[in-house]
Amino acid sequence: MSDLNSPPDHLLEIDGRMLRTFLAVLEAGSVTAAAARLGVTQSAVSHALERLRELLGDPLFVKSGRGIAATDRALALAAPVRQVIEDLGRLGLRPQFAPEETDLALTIAANDFQRDLLLPALQRRLVRRLKSLRLIVIPSRAPTADMLRTGGCDLIITPRPPEGLDILQKRLLTDRYICFFDRRERTAPATLEDYLAARHVTVAYEDGRRLEFDELLEARGLRRALGVAVPNFAGIGAFLRGTDMLASLPSLMRLGPLDGFGAAPLPFTVPDLSMYVVWHRRHHDDPTHIWLRAQLEDVAIEIGSAAD
Repeated sequence: MSDLNSPPDHLLEIDGRMLRTFLAVLEAGSVTAAAARLGVTQSAVSHALERLRELLGDPLFVKSGRGIAATDRALALAAPVRQVIEDLGRLGLRPQFAPEETDLALTIAANDFQRDLLLPALQRRLVRRLKSLRLIVIPSRAPTADMLRTGGCDLIITPRPPEGLDILQKRLLTDRYICFFDRRERTAPATLEDYLAARHVTVAYEDGRRLEFDELLEARGLRRALGVAVPNFAGIGAFLRGTDMLASLPSLMRLGPLDGFGAAPLPFTVPDLSMYVVWHRRHHDDPTHIWLRAQLEDVAIEIGSAAD
């Protein structure tokens, strides 16, 4: 069943060139003058006009002395056709984005480390620039492409971006793993043997996932004694304080929950840790989204500079 508000099928064959030609003839008063204005041949104007006549069922222009005259139907069509041409022109314009006029509702998925490191500074930055902001932060857990595809969130911050041809990403930060400890209880491990002999605090998520660092050690055949495993980064400090345990975590944690703890390089090498912002392709060229990602990148740059 067809939509009562939709035009008859034959009218959908009308294109912008026909309408532009119609207006040119109407305003110039002749096919010759219209062709010159449009920079096309007279036959091209006549052909477009003839097709439009067929589709509209009206001659549109009739001979009048040595020139032509518009029919009543043509005169009545002038205003709506001009509006259609203007609307077509707006289709090609990129929407304008004015932060100070924008009410933004934003959902970001992140773990508690990424949340506390980046998002308070981002929120303060956005509030200063936007008309209003409603920020919702959800746990990223093991982030999936469907979180972005279904609109569950607008951005994901993660060291492990989900894969998909429709999923885009950009590196925000590059960090390194270091060793944290309570300096009142012990010193930094001097050797790999010292490190492996100690007890350790680490993160083990509720769904059984482990930190990438733990997987790296296992791949090298290195086993350390686990003292405590907590479900998030925020719990590390409480268990580390007052003990001789070690925690191997991103160095940027010294800016937050592990501020004041002893920190030292690991007695072995591991790859750097990258943090990415991830979004869906449908948002890639959206002016609001482009601006938002730029704000997040600026926050990451400021944090990286503060950590150096």
